[in-house]
Amino acid sequence: MGKEQNFFIRRSFDLARLGAGAVSPNPMVGAVLVYQGKIIGEGYHQRYGGAHAEVNAVASVAAPNRAFIAQATLYVSLEPCCIYGKTPPCTNLIIQEKIPKVVISCLDLTPEVRGRGVGILREHGVEVVTGVLEEEGKALAATRNVAVSLHRPYIILKMAVSSNGNFAPQDRSQFWITQAASKRLVHRWRSEADAILIGTTTALMDDPQLDNRHYFGKSPLRIVLDRKLNLPSGLKVFSDGKKTLIVSEQIPENPISEQVQYLQLPFDASFWEKLMHILWVEYKLGVVLIEGGAKILESVIAAQMWDEARVLVGQNILEDGIPAPVIPGIPVKKMPLGLDELKVYRNIHRR
Repeated sequence: MGKEQNFFIRRSFDLARLGAGAVSPNPMVGAVLVYQGKIIGEGYHQRYGGAHAEVNAVASVAAPNRAFIAQATLYVSLEPCCIYGKTPPCTNLIIQEKIPKVVISCLDLTPEVRGRGVGILREHGVEVVTGVLEEEGKALAATRNVAVSLHRPYIILKMAVSSNGNFAPQDRSQFWITQAASKRLVHRWRSEADAILIGTTTALMDDPQLDNRHYFGKSPLRIVLDRKLNLPSGLKVFSDGKKTLIVSEQIPENPISEQVQYLQLPFDASFWEKLMHILWVEYKLGVVLIEGGAKILESVIAAQMWDEARVLVGQNILEDGIPAPVIPGIPVKKMPLGLDELKVYRNIHRR
């Protein structure tokens, strides 16, 4: 039974990931209906505001198999919701369809749901199993659970590091550390984030577009920190007609354009905490990717305002460079990317 549960829960994880970049600030969730060891229905949360994974799984069951729903087991990557939001509670559907057993990887930390979904199902006679591949489930649900428990977005740090541990040339001239394939992966990450954030130095020296032009899907909102409004209006992030949010200590009398918005915030000791709270509460941003320079990354790390770090290590040697910021801890994952290597860290000391 353990192997079977793991197999179908892993399938729910695979399905859930298909919603990456499309469902935030809601969670990625996958669901699988199984009857006598065979999948009769499966689904995932496909878009924000759309049907949840459980609903899509039940709807996918072919007519000849619908009679088996009341004898099937539902495997779900995250606890079914029990509140009315943009859609009705999934616990209602499970009870109405008389699904006798539900296997869940991890709980939803949304305060109105946490454990209540499980409780409601059990009160209605549904057998509920929780904690199957729980750590993997928590990692998958982290983008949502961080937001609803800490009231800020899930924060991902991204950096490229040379083989000798440097981040960029001292003069900030352009130097490609990684291969083109790694660049495409970074653009995939952008498609899965709600916003991408950089600082003044990166904006001025690199003049990046910060869009997703090398992968499929949407481009994130660009967020630029410009404390004194010193950046020229001709930069790509201000002049290409796409939305950009400037965070500054002052608001200009004449905005650059209608597509450029401003957020006034003091750059004090609690800057990161205040900014991220606002980005969640007012802008509903569930995932923020930080691609800033060394100072920005070091500041975020020092403030303990990060959840995951993705470090691309290239084979190129960068002499006389700026040392890369130090990510605390050891990588939870290492994987080759052609000649490059990806190291993934998680912040176990998150506040």
